[in-house]
Parts: sequence; structure tokens; C-alpha cells
Amino acid sequence: MNLPTQNPYAPSLRELWPLFLLPVVLFLLNLGGAPLFDVDEGAFSEATREMFVRHDFLSTWLNGDPRFDKPILIYWCQAAFMWLLGPNEWAFRLPSALAASTWCFAAGHFAWQRFGRQAGLLACGIAATCIGVHIIGRAATADALLNMLLALSLLDSWRHLESGRRAPLLRSYLWIGLGVLTKGPVALLVPGASTLLYCLTAGRLRDWLRSVFDPVGWIILLVITVPWYTAQLSIHGQAFIDGFILKHNLQRFSGPLEGHSGSMFYYLLMIPALLLPWLPWLVASVRQAPADWSHPLRRFLWIWFLFVTVFFSLSGTKLPHYALYGCTPLFILMAIHRDRVRNVWLAILPALILLIAFIALPALLEQATSQNWVKNPFYLAQLSRLPDAVPTAYLALTSAALVIALLLTRWKQDLSIRILAVACVQTMLLALAVAPLLGDLLQGPVKRAGLVARNYTEPGVQWNFHSPSFSVYRQQVTPPRQAQSGQIALTRVDRLPADKPVEILFREGGVLLVRLP
Repeated sequence: MNLPTQNPYAPSLRELWPLFLLPVVLFLLNLGGAPLFDVDEGAFSEATREMFVRHDFLSTWLNGDPRFDKPILIYWCQAAFMWLLGPNEWAFRLPSALAASTWCFAAGHFAWQRFGRQAGLLACGIAATCIGVHIIGRAATADALLNMLLALSLLDSWRHLESGRRAPLLRSYLWIGLGVLTKGPVALLVPGASTLLYCLTAGRLRDWLRSVFDPVGWIILLVITVPWYTAQLSIHGQAFIDGFILKHNLQRFSGPLEGHSGSMFYYLLMIPALLLPWLPWLVASVRQAPADWSHPLRRFLWIWFLFVTVFFSLSGTKLPHYALYGCTPLFILMAIHRDRVRNVWLAILPALILLIAFIALPALLEQATSQNWVKNPFYLAQLSRLPDAVPTAYLALTSAALVIALLLTRWKQDLSIRILAVACVQTMLLALAVAPLLGDLLQGPVKRAGLVARNYTEPGVQWNFHSPSFSVYRQQVTPPRQAQSGQIALTRVDRLPADKPVEILFREGGVLLVRLP
């Protein structure tokens, strides 16, 4: 039996413009202000660049070796913008920024239709300003695109369960198919399991079975996914099965991949950090969970969140952004329970702590180096550049953001709207000052080494160093290999063999560009 349609609010296109504008501005602001971060951003970007080098837009390669980490869709998106804008940070990050903006809009629009204008604006605003979404929404990786597609598929799944209409169901198959082409089986697992668990609690297993075995839906799904997967099996054979299916899917669940492990309680600590500065609203929503269980839509949202959290807590490989697959329902629930937080200073405290931490960041990093808290010689050398890397306006900009946040506490608006304004200030500060500072400290030398390397015609390698963004900036395939005579090599100060005579072509922080005579 279908539920009564729960969308009493039907916003017009004119009313919806803040839901478009707010996330777009926050995600596009200074999008190219920091170098590509290794390893992930560098690997995705270089694999996209090598599509043009190899004239191969079906398979992905990284520094000359097959890359089976992710399916093809994000690379196609990055390739389209690289073709338009050239191989730069903007082009590689723009698909994520647009996907994250759509993700936030989708959450806000869904909440607006069912709970009113303020709930819609706040759900969109929470999504656009929490730290976890801000980071992946500005990263040249597949995660923002996958989160957008998971959100669209599950929100349309609810629209189908709510109304019985077939159009939302077929759209959900479309989103799932694109998700499988973005990151694999997880795009099928999360919507399928979440809707199954909800239907079991609601006594609607028959409705779930009808939706899962919809023939037109499966045609849509298979038309999207089968051609590329079939092509990969034809091209790479067993190597694709071993690399993509066994290693990057089954092995990620069965054990820690690449050292990314954690306890069963990893995500209970990580989720509050990802949702900063909205921690008070998260706590208020969790306290309302027992009461929400009797409301069908709210129960569906909690089941979605709980399935993702439990499933990835059981997984052997744990990464912070996995938790975001289940955070879209939290954005909506926190907007619904916005009036449960009433104390202005309790509400603003997480944002104030973050802003003070941003102000103190250079001093904290300086303390870490002077007190020998950083043991790794490479990172110690990178941080030694701190006095030259901090922009002259950094202190003024971060201090001004703190003052503005304090002034906004006295704004004559609803408390949640005031905190949203503070969160927007914090997010803009991250984009304009904090990310560029950290990017230059950690990745600036690699970028500049790559630009210098363009002036040399010798073959190049990455020598005891894995930094794929170097290949992007050098504009040449530069594999990780042992350096040989007559080559130039990117290496680290702590990994340069003492018995190798080299000519240093570039040195900055812990990064070296050398030539072997």
C-alpha cells in the first residue's frame, strides 16, 4: 500500500534560486587555489590526462600502468572539462564541484517539498557547509559524483514508495547505473539494502520486490553499465577481475587495503568531525531518533544512515569519506529538528573553535616543527618552509572571519539561519586561506618541481616517491621506478641514496628534482 504523498510544499523555480546559488558559490570559490593533493587527486588527474596521451578513452592508465581503482565515469567528466579548460586544477575539480552542488540542491529540494522553505534552505546549507562535503566537493576524485548519485537514487526511491509512481523508480535505476559506472557495486548495494530494510519495517516487502524486479528499470541499468564493463573484460581479461573486482571491491571489505584500517567505532568518531560545525544539530537529531521511528519518511532516513554506518564499520578498509554515503539523510533530519537547538553560544561553539584553530594554524605548525613533534624527515622539511608559505593577509583574513562570526550571533534571525551564515563564512575561509596554505606546504614543491621538469628532455621517473601530480604538472608520463643514468628523477630528501652521485636541478622543502649523470 502506498503512503499519502508527503509533498505539501511546491516551490517555484524563482523560489529555488538560493538552493542553486549557495552551493555553487561555495564549491567554485577559489577552486584552483591549491595544488592537486597526492595521492588521490594526482592519480585521478594524471589518469585523465593520459587518456589524451594514449588516445584511449575506454581504459584508465596511471604513469603507463593500468589503473583499476575506479570505473570510467568520473574520468570522462574530468576529460570533458580538461578538453575545454586545459590540464589544470579547475578542470580536474570542476566535475566534483558541480556534482556536490547538485547533491546539496537535491537534499534541500526534497526537504523543502515535505517540510517547508526553511527546512529546505537549511538542509541545502548544512550539506554545503559541513567540512566533509566541502573537502570532497572540491577534490578531483570520484566521491562527490558518487554521493550525488546515491542521494538522487534514494530520494527518488522514496518518491516511488511514497506515491507509487513509476517515473521516480525508473530515475533511481538511471542514477544507480551511473553510480555503478562511477564507483562500482556500492552504488547498487546502498539503495537496494536501505530500501529493503525500510520495506521490511513497514510490511511492504512485496512493494520492494516489484520495484527491484522492474524490467524497464533493469534495461536502463544494464544499458548504462554493461558496455563498459564488457569492454574492460575484453581488453584486460583476468587483470581487470583481479584489480577492480577482487582487490578494489571484495578486498576492501574483507581487510584493510593500503593500510586504511580502524576500529568498529571509527565512524562514530568520524561522523561528528565530518559534520562540523553542525554538531549541536546532530546531537539534537539523534535524541529525536526514537520519536522519528514512528514517522515513515523519518524512519526511512534513519535506516539509510544506519545501514551505511554499520556496513562500513564492518568493512576492513575504513576511510572518512565512506561515512558521507549515509549523511544525506542527516542533512534533512538536522533541518527538520532545527528548533531543538536554542542556545546561541552552544550552537556557535564548534564554529568558533574551528575559526580559532584556523587563526592558530601557522603557530601550531611552527610549534610542531620546533618541538620535534614531527618525526618524519620529509614532512619536517616541508614544514620548514612555513615562514615563506604563510600569506601576509592570512592572519587578517582569519581574524576578520572570527569577528564576523561573533557579530552574526546578534543578527535578528532564526538561530539556525545565523549559524548557517557563520558556517558560510567558515567555508569561504577554508577555500580562500586554509586550503591554499596547506596545499602550498604539502604540494607546492611537487607542483613547482613538475613545472621545472618541463625544461628537461631526459626521461623522468619518480624515485622512491609516489606523487602522481608531478606527472600532471610535468605533462609527461613519469613512472615510479629506480633512477638510471641519463634520467631526471623526482625524489625525497630522506630517500635519496647516499651512494648515488646526482645533480640537483630543483630543491624545495623535502622535494628534490635530480639528474643522474
